[in-house]
Amino acid sequence: MTVQFGIDRLLAEPDLRKSLEGQRVALLAHPASLTADLTHSLDALVAAGIDVTAVFGPQHGVRGDLQDNMMESPDFTDPVHGVPCFSLYGEVRRPTAASMQTFDVMLVDLQDLGCRIYTYVTTLLYILEAAAAQEKAVWVLDRPNPAGRPVEGTLLRAGWESFVGAGPMAMRHGLTLGEMGHWFIRHFGLDVDYRVIAMEGWRPEGAGFGWPPERVWINPSPNAPNLNMARAYAGTVMVEGATLSEGRGTTRPLEIFGAPDIDARAVIAEMHRLAPEWLAGCRLRDIWFQPTFHKHAGQLCSGVHIHAERPWYAHAAFRPWRVQALGFKAIRSLYPDYPIWRGTDFQYEYTDDVLAIDVINGSPILREWVDDAGAAPGDLDAVALPDEAAWRDEVAGLLLY
Repeated sequence: MTVQFGIDRLLAEPDLRKSLEGQRVALLAHPASLTADLTHSLDALVAAGIDVTAVFGPQHGVRGDLQDNMMESPDFTDPVHGVPCFSLYGEVRRPTAASMQTFDVMLVDLQDLGCRIYTYVTTLLYILEAAAAQEKAVWVLDRPNPAGRPVEGTLLRAGWESFVGAGPMAMRHGLTLGEMGHWFIRHFGLDVDYRVIAMEGWRPEGAGFGWPPERVWINPSPNAPNLNMARAYAGTVMVEGATLSEGRGTTRPLEIFGAPDIDARAVIAEMHRLAPEWLAGCRLRDIWFQPTFHKHAGQLCSGVHIHAERPWYAHAAFRPWRVQALGFKAIRSLYPDYPIWRGTDFQYEYTDDVLAIDVINGSPILREWVDDAGAAPGDLDAVALPDEAAWRDEVAGLLLY
């Protein structure tokens, strides 16, 4: 069966659109907000006769034109349809009261990556909170979680909430955006008119292990170029909090990590020595790369490429958070004084006086484990495994597929 995403069902089924008749409709979208035939959802909705009165854009913008991380987008007017486009990653992160008055129902059509830190998750929460306050309706036009159902990583600890950590969820959360909306409403006690236009035919454990093979991959953000990145991201995103390059400025961002002053072959060998069981389901390859911008720009880096793809990919076995944690641990083992972590002078997603790696992980737990020479892989498992089990139990009743 061909998988139908939420937008495709909304366009194909008149009964679903009936509730939108006479309503002013806003669309939260980005470049991956496309129908099965690669028509942008904005164009498709307008062509279907829906009264789209506003568009909202998340991080990287409606057009996805801002390459680097933490670059703000301005408001603008859509040149084709003439409707206002409000940035939720510019002067504001939350929709203003004025922008909320431009619509009655907001359609959220965002391709997510299935990771707590990917900011579209937090943007959904902010939309739900604003809709509850302004008595607006929110519909999520659901899309696949390309990382599938597996859950991994420690839960975000109280006091570590941020724009990259909306609540106490696991790093690799295993939910679709529509399911996550249900969790937000329950967890935060929101009173909001919420509806999910569910996918039809999506089987998270079927072919593609989350991503339907018949659908082309479109970057939901500039550095999310392929499915391998989406699978590895719940681990490689942690490199944003390190002095190592995560591959920004190359053609394979967030699939690789490295630096000019490490020996990737030695790092891979040490990873296999420390915890070979954590490397199941993928293949590590030593590479050379020279970023054209960002960390180590113009410098030749020795790096590790994580291949979570055929023929080495095993969906249930692959654990990207542990793979990347092990990469850090191997570097600390080989180079005890290596300055792995970016300092508190680096403001990560508008936080102050905290280490980016701790913001990303939602606590200092992982960093402290890496830096403790006496800490073994089993010590991190002792914290993460109960957290992962607790999250699976927490969301079990919310799964739509």
